[in-house]
Amino acid sequence: MTIKFLNKLILLSALLCMGASYAADTSTDTAGQYVDDATITTRVKAAFAEDKDVKGREISVRTDQGVVDLTGKVQTKTESDRATVLATQVKAVKAVHNNITTSTN
Repeated sequence: MTIKFLNKLILLSALLCMGASYAADTSTDTAGQYVDDATITTRVKAAFAEDKDVKGREISVRTDQGVVDLTGKVQTKTESDRATVLATQVKAVKAVHNNITTSTN
């Protein structure tokens, strides 16, 4: 009986320690925010893939708290501008930062 009690106590202590260490995480993203950002990134990339003017292969998309950062290299400024428009149209996007360069730069 005492061994079972000690095993349960040890297991409970281990679980509490893991919870305490998780609570000490100082990042600003919650699990829900991370999922939302990943969904936005996926939707932006899908919009690029479906668009005939934006190739999207050389454009990197990163989302943090609804703000989309676009980086990479495209052929023309028109393609870069179109990428911004497409990203802006995705649901839940708060802002788009276009850091895409063109081949002429």
